[in-house]
Amino acid sequence: MGQIIIMLCKWAVRTRMNIHVHAALLTVLSLSRPSAGCPSTCTCNSTNSNCSSLDDLISIDSILNQLPSNLTSLTLSGNNITVMEPGSFSNLSSLELLDLSSNFLVNLPADLFSDLISLRELVLRDNRLKTLSPKQFQSLTELQHLDLSFNSLATLPPGLLDGPQALAWLSLAGNKLLTLQRSVVEPLTALQHLQLEGNHWNCSCSIIPLRHWLEWMLYRGGHVDSIQCSLPPILQGTDLRRVPMEMFRHCSQPPFSDTRHPSACFRTAEGFLVSADPAADCFRQRHRPISVRRAPVTVVVAGVVCGIVCVMMVVAATYGCIYAMLAAHQQQELLDKSLQLQQQPLMEEREAEPGEEETAPDEAPEKAPECTEWIAFPPEVCV
Repeated sequence: MGQIIIMLCKWAVRTRMNIHVHAALLTVLSLSRPSAGCPSTCTCNSTNSNCSSLDDLISIDSILNQLPSNLTSLTLSGNNITVMEPGSFSNLSSLELLDLSSNFLVNLPADLFSDLISLRELVLRDNRLKTLSPKQFQSLTELQHLDLSFNSLATLPPGLLDGPQALAWLSLAGNKLLTLQRSVVEPLTALQHLQLEGNHWNCSCSIIPLRHWLEWMLYRGGHVDSIQCSLPPILQGTDLRRVPMEMFRHCSQPPFSDTRHPSACFRTAEGFLVSADPAADCFRQRHRPISVRRAPVTVVVAGVVCGIVCVMMVVAATYGCIYAMLAAHQQQELLDKSLQLQQQPLMEEREAEPGEEETAPDEAPEKAPECTEWIAFPPEVCV
């Protein structure tokens, strides 16, 4: 339409038509331009516009071109939208709420939301999104509410949520997530509500960092819905938050080697080998751990150590017995000597010399000299 009008203008100038023709062309040109107001197919209220469930023949781009630049709320849900062109929201920098739910979006341009610097709530629920660009939400620094539920997301790229660090509400429910890297959600220090239900969570070793982060979020007052494990089969239907950490003790052990199914098997707290892959040969791996291959060397070393310990114990016991016998013998000798010293003075008093005469009773015997060492020597020494 614009090219036709330009051609008519050039033709009018060349033919030097009168001023009335120029006025008519200007009128047509003004009518062809989109008016900044509420489209006829939408419901508008002040700065809010609801353009949901429109006719399939209506062009989304034509609606966006008619919206006022001061619009703060826009709903485009239920319009069977399959593709969004880059720069679609370039004239809506004041937008605070954007609802694109219940459409058929599979991919989004990386810079689709780059102009929505004031956006606080973004709803992409119930689409067919499979992948997101790491820079998808980089410019949304004011975003507080993000709904990505009921899509086909199997993974989230690192750096996806580095921009909206003010995010307080996030829903990833109803996707195809098996695990979620902690580095993706760790920048969300203001997050208070997180929805993860309805995914196929693989509660193996790779989910431990996410579990630790969830515990930290709950500790600071956050809320997380149910996280039911789908794998391994032994934990199917169990909430990840109720799985004891003893179930992950095998994660600190060396992994089993299986060239056909690497890291497919692991051991539970009860000692059973389980696998997330039904085709994994876990029973054959039971006979090939590293500790079993080194068992003979371990037995030899243990035997040598035990033998040395036993010999040392026998030597110590023998030495103790010999020492006890020598001590008892020495004590007996000291006891015998003591008894001999006590009995010697009594025996010497009873002995009489053969040529000694009895002293007359009327004669008083001479007083024996005093012996100051009577205790140490017998009486005859002191005479």
